[in-house]
Amino acid sequence: MGKIKITQVRSTIGRPKKQKDTMIALGLRKMHQTVEKEDSPIIKGMIDKISHLVKIES
Repeated sequence: MGKIKITQVRSTIGRPKKQKDTMIALGLRKMHQTVEKEDSPIIKGMIDKISHLVKIES
């Protein structure tokens, strides 16, 4: 499987708790922080829930 780079581009202030928890589960805690994750269905599902808050690179 490949890797996906996920970068937080919008704040979680004022967002529902589920979205905040998803960001933390992905390892994103600060603005413009980038994490690299395995390309799996679980990660893609998490990204779908917060796609408006992050930028994705393959």
